Amino acid sequence: MGPVCLCLWAPYVSPQLKGIVTRLYSQHGYYLQMQPDGTMDGTRDESSSFSQFNLIPVGLRIVAIQGAKTGLYLGMNSDGYLYTSEHFTPECKFKESVFENYYVTYSSMLYRQSQSGRSWYIGINRDGQVMKGNRVKKTKGAAHFLPKVIEVAMYKEPSLHELKEGPAQNTVKTSEERHERTFSIKNCRKEKKSPKADAS
Repeated sequence: MGPVCLCLWAPYVSPQLKGIVTRLYSQHGYYLQMQPDGTMDGTRDESSSFSQFNLIPVGLRIVAIQGAKTGLYLGMNSDGYLYTSEHFTPECKFKESVFENYYVTYSSMLYRQSQSGRSWYIGINRDGQVMKGNRVKKTKGAAHFLPKVIEVAMYKEPSLHELKEGPAQNTVKTSEERHERTFSIKNCRKEKKSPKADAS
């Protein structure tokens, strides 16, 4: 009788990533918040459960930002708008950098200004509204966040999905866009009311 080979079966253990559960406190005095419907805004309520995020490392100084309550990922599309997604895509990758004042900035890994090469950043303005990434400058307070760590946690590596064609769902409309739209409507009304030019 030949030798018997004893093979021990071990369950596959998925790789674990050490990340943090944190709140992102803006230099303008707001906590970044993801509402139950995926809407993004700022809140001064430190106890809001919707201001808790999972920061999951997905590369060297690259993180995925996931709402701890909603499970949605934060992304930035090619127009600079923030949106929330059920799936982790290349648009959901952000570079985490420490600025000179020890605040942290989060910039899109996929998009930047085509001519200058300037990065697009997550930002909150002084009114607590999120901004378009291409309007946020890294030297301004809107882009500066202070992570307030709640706990260290272990995460499974997010499965990367391909980008789908078409506009992103749950796109955040910024206060700047609402202002521009209101301004355009007012101008349009003025033009309609303006008298016709006198015939010469």
